[in-house]
Amino acid sequence: QVQLVESGGGSVQSGGSLRLSCAASGFTYSPYLMGWLRQASGKGREWVAAIDSDGSTSYADSVKGRFTISNDNTKNTLYLQMNGLKPEDTAMYYCAAGSAPAEVMVGTTNPEVYFQYWGQGTQVTVSS
Repeated sequence: QVQLVESGGGSVQSGGSLRLSCAASGFTYSPYLMGWLRQASGKGREWVAAIDSDGSTSYADSVKGRFTISNDNTKNTLYLQMNGLKPEDTAMYYCAAGSAPAEVMVGTTNPEVYFQYWGQGTQVTVSS
């Protein structure tokens, strides 16, 4: 059974940083796609960043230059380094996994279709 467990969320001031982690287990698909999506209160899930098994990454325009996604394959852990946080980044952040090249995320209006497995989420709250 595939399990994705997020951690690292919390409350920070605007301009601060957080590093989210996602511990994956039971996920053996290859090639693979892993990513981070977020959902603010009353909103749908929004794609944030993704990385595939070739190491290629994709970012949503709203976070490009501020967030960095990485994957430690040895430890089966996905990371999201979040710098320059803004109040609009406040959301529940979800780790997700699927099988697709990262490039398919660019410009998509329905990123959820590329992921088959989801974690429970970790809350990120950014205040001024």
